[in-house]
Amino acid sequence: MSERQNTRVLLAERPVNRAPVESDFRVERGAMPEPGEGEVLIRNLFLSLDPYMRGRMSAAKSYAEPVAIGGVMAGEAVGRVVSSRHPGCQPGDLVLAHTGWQEYAAVPGERVTKVDPDLAQPSHYLGVLGMPGMTAYCALLYLGEPQPGQTVLVSAASGAVGQVVGQIAKIRGCRVVGVAGSDEKVAYVRDELGFDAALNYKKPDGSPKDFEALSQEIAALCPDGINIYFDNVGGLVHDAALANIAQFGRIIVCGTISVYNELEKQDIGRRWMRQLLVKRARMEGFLVFDHAHRTEEFRQTMAAWLREGRIVFREDVAEGIEAAPRAFIGMLSGANRGKQLVRTGQE
Repeated sequence: MSERQNTRVLLAERPVNRAPVESDFRVERGAMPEPGEGEVLIRNLFLSLDPYMRGRMSAAKSYAEPVAIGGVMAGEAVGRVVSSRHPGCQPGDLVLAHTGWQEYAAVPGERVTKVDPDLAQPSHYLGVLGMPGMTAYCALLYLGEPQPGQTVLVSAASGAVGQVVGQIAKIRGCRVVGVAGSDEKVAYVRDELGFDAALNYKKPDGSPKDFEALSQEIAALCPDGINIYFDNVGGLVHDAALANIAQFGRIIVCGTISVYNELEKQDIGRRWMRQLLVKRARMEGFLVFDHAHRTEEFRQTMAAWLREGRIVFREDVAEGIEAAPRAFIGMLSGANRGKQLVRTGQE
């Protein structure tokens, strides 16, 4: 591809009460953007694909504005500064920025974060040292307040956030149980990530287990109840986890991927209100933006854990910006193995 060209992925149609399909996106090629006064031009190396992006495709009211039809899909990337009209950035700097799904982007310099290439490889700043890792770190430690000997249940345990949550909980002396969607993921969570136990919430035919069966399986692995439930999915797993919550348990609502394709429907959410009352449990939503002041603390702590081999992390990399829609759709259905990235350029 000529360096004078830019490839972008645009939102073509909103998937209302259904799963996204490739025709909801449009790949467009055009001129490379020129940075204006106070902007930097970034050549992206890796694009992060995250479940929250499904919410940005919807016009339903949320904490962030939806992507406009015909607009570039929202997303964070790590890349190199090509040219700069901002005093804080120089050509060659490795940076993080919300550029959207494209190869090149002109971004205001105050919205660019320089990162240390000696601390970790570039892709890690979108995963274990980026938003997913920081989500796991801040949500577990500051909302969950884990104590040694407590039981932590993690849904989507093999995903970008879940795999880090479980390992931090182990570092804090907890017993950790993971929930995943395949036997392969269960084995990875248990054997490679070091969770104490894990279970598959699906039947052999790939359909979800019923509530009673899943609740009983969780009860068997968490006989003293769940002190902290780290919820990445909502839905059936959420219900089964709350049926087993311990007294004064904490439920961290980090994601609700099970209902992302139903965002336009009314959310009732009444089923487990009495369970929260009886167990005097606390359920709290989490957004990583609220913890921006902890970024340096997180990054230094996580970098040390990586150096010491106390945290392992898997990445799933699709090649080329054109692969982003298919990789994103696959991630939403659980096809990825770890943090989903798209390699948009070579160093």
